[in-house]
Amino acid sequence: MRRIEEFWIEFNPDSGKTEEKKPPFIASFLFDVTDSVKGAVLVVFLVFALVFRAVGVDGDSMNPTLNDEDWVAVAGAVTDFEYGDIVIVNQPWRRNVPIIKRVIAVGGDTINIDFEKSEVYVNGVKLNEPYILEPTTLSYDVRFPLTVEEGKLFVMGDNRNDSIDSRSSEIGLIDERYVLGKALVRIYPIEEWDIYKDFD
Repeated sequence: MRRIEEFWIEFNPDSGKTEEKKPPFIASFLFDVTDSVKGAVLVVFLVFALVFRAVGVDGDSMNPTLNDEDWVAVAGAVTDFEYGDIVIVNQPWRRNVPIIKRVIAVGGDTINIDFEKSEVYVNGVKLNEPYILEPTTLSYDVRFPLTVEEGKLFVMGDNRNDSIDSRSSEIGLIDERYVLGKALVRIYPIEEWDIYKDFD
């Protein structure tokens, strides 16, 4: 007769575990802060990627409001434009590069420019333009008065005598479908962020 010996081992699920050490308070705090910062940076990146974009200024046609190599934050989801808006336009022209200009008149407006008196009128009202560099004396081949077609914009640079814009048939009226967006603030240099401060 064979003898069978039984051995009973008590099972304890925690027997093989060592006591968990909690990380020091400062390490835990730093980890939480780093995690939060990463999340915030991701949110800012997504907002700028989906809602805003950064655009660099090339040239002096918007002096003194914007200077060469400034950067502005641009809202792309804009469909309603008004006098004074600064817009980025991708309408095809000879140089085939986007331009940044100020909206002077919108669809249905009649614009007139008296180059001898350096005065700009929209719908018979003389504009007060504290944002321009110097009085408007440069004319091109567009004849005034001019009524702006619906769905189009008349734009000019703030540096009126060193800007090719809607006064020239090379640029002409801007089809709103070619407007990439409206400039909101200057993001570089940051100390001069407000680009509408001289707008009246």
